[in-house]
Amino acid sequence: MTVSATYCYWEDVFPQHGPGRKHKRKIELREWQHILLQRAPEHFLRGLIHSDGCRTVNTFSTRLPSGREATYSYPRYFFSNESEDIRGIFCEYCERVGLRWTQSNRRNISIAHRDSVAELDRFVGPKA
Repeated sequence: MTVSATYCYWEDVFPQHGPGRKHKRKIELREWQHILLQRAPEHFLRGLIHSDGCRTVNTFSTRLPSGREATYSYPRYFFSNESEDIRGIFCEYCERVGLRWTQSNRRNISIAHRDSVAELDRFVGPKA
């Protein structure tokens, strides 16, 4: 099945669309997009996590000074994208809603702080 649509203003509706791979071209939000996102940044973050992220439980073991081995588990979110611009936009909006994030490697953003995970749990919900 092939779906097509023609509209002379698609570039206004999807200004980030363009030739080539998205991680190799500049991705910037337009002013009208910033205005919309100021109203509902949680919806934007939820969409990014649902498309390019996940919620996991990190489990690790460590040897305590007493010699006993202890195992700990905690939830965390990851957002992964090849585009530095898209990761930057994600981090910007995390900060706007008060989430603490770290960059765990070149393309992954991790949110593991307890309060930040709880806040994401409040508005992200399970992936569909």
